Amino acid sequence: MFKSIKRVVLAGFATVSGFIATAAHALPVDVTTLTAAVDFSSVITAILAVAAIMVGVYVAWKAAKMVIAAVKGL
Repeated sequence: MFKSIKRVVLAGFATVSGFIATAAHALPVDVTTLTAAVDFSSVITAILAVAAIMVGVYVAWKAAKMVIAAVKGL
């Protein structure tokens, strides 16, 4: 009984996936109006500014560690 149910489910899945593949191939989605309406330049600038600040903090932290190690070595 379970094997027959499994066959029916697999056959139904194959049919549905075939319809989805056909529909996806037949109708390409045009998203140019959405992507053209969005300007990411300010967001990219903000992300790069935060990354630059993080790098500056990391460099300052490493430099402080090196200075402390040098002072301890005296």
